[in-house]
Amino acid sequence: MRRPYIFISIIATAVLVLSAIAASAQTGQLRGSVKLVGSDGKPAPVAGAIIDVYRTDISGEFHTKTDKKGEWVFAGLPFVGTYIVAVSAPGAAPNANSGVKAGREIPIDMILQAGDGRHLTREEAVTASKGGGGGPTSSSGGSESAADKAKREELIKKNEEIAASNKKAEDTNKIVGDSFKAGNVALTAKNYEEAVKQYDIGLAADPDQAALLTNKAAALKALGVEKYNAAIQTKDDAAKTAGIEAAKENFKNAAEASDKAFELIKKEPAVTDPNDQKRHEANKYAALSVRAEAYRLYVSKADATKADAGMAAFQDFIAAETDPAKKTKAQLDLAQMLLDAGAGDKAFTEYQKILTAQPDDADANLGAGLALFSTGDKTKYQEAANFLQHFVDKAPDTHKFKNDAKAILAEMKNTENVVPEKTPTRRKRP
Repeated sequence: MRRPYIFISIIATAVLVLSAIAASAQTGQLRGSVKLVGSDGKPAPVAGAIIDVYRTDISGEFHTKTDKKGEWVFAGLPFVGTYIVAVSAPGAAPNANSGVKAGREIPIDMILQAGDGRHLTREEAVTASKGGGGGPTSSSGGSESAADKAKREELIKKNEEIAASNKKAEDTNKIVGDSFKAGNVALTAKNYEEAVKQYDIGLAADPDQAALLTNKAAALKALGVEKYNAAIQTKDDAAKTAGIEAAKENFKNAAEASDKAFELIKKEPAVTDPNDQKRHEANKYAALSVRAEAYRLYVSKADATKADAGMAAFQDFIAAETDPAKKTKAQLDLAQMLLDAGAGDKAFTEYQKILTAQPDDADANLGAGLALFSTGDKTKYQEAANFLQHFVDKAPDTHKFKNDAKAILAEMKNTENVVPEKTPTRRKRP
């Protein structure tokens, strides 16, 4: 049995078109804990401690209190901002920590000393953070017992560990923030290799950054498209093979990065504030959009065995998409990906979902016909011809595949004696 070689040949050599994904604002969270050193020298959680977060790169401030476990969290803070975290509590000396970045998943844990419970103003928080905040003090007057000395030294050690941890967090925050900015500049300039390089610098410092992984996936798939298009246009066979293989590797890495980004976003704690929810959904949508497109390229051009994973990626995106036109476009892309992967029956099921709502959709009729014909099951040829004829009837003459569909219909008539029915029958949805 012969195949519709004209149509398939055109698909195999077609230049890929990259769907541009508009970069959305990225947000993250800050979290930490507050403890107060008691008379026994041991730090204990402080409930109701006041947490003031001041943004220092631009004007902005946020306020909350610790819970009964002495813990606190802010969700939905701008990823690129720089913050000071100030803490105050009854019976405690206030403290502050500067150079803090959101979304790094490094807790800001602070241990307070006994004090007057004073609350820091923004200016005082800036000053206190530069000086390192309040530190441990020895008791005034009298001699220090061995037990008191041991407690004091242990407290000093813990505070030094916290300071070191905060310094490490500050350094990591700076690396991640700089990497994010530099990568986005390169991505906007279509310097995709540089963008991947910059995002990798940030991920080396903190591998669990969903925003970096999402944007890296976008850069990798764009780089893969660039390499693929260049490869299929060259006349050098060796260069063509090398270019296509390099593109396939980019598509694979893009899919893997987008998977990890989505898994991290799913693990983010639930938020109740409407603005935070809106930011979270925007970040999730961007990750899902990049993931679906990455898998479309990976499955269609690199590894057809990943068709089920690609279908899951598209289904997640389609569920999140609210625009009817974009939803239909995604459904068509999913069905075409399955058709490219040789999964004709699965592709037909997806095309049928579109045709149930839009029976005259030209592209869905074309795809349904090709999907049935691609199975090689002759019992499906009549239905395949019906769909292809419906496409020919409905598609404008300018449609790039109209002549190919006519050629397939002619071949089916000549080789299989199959002609379209005047009143096409429609298969019910499975």
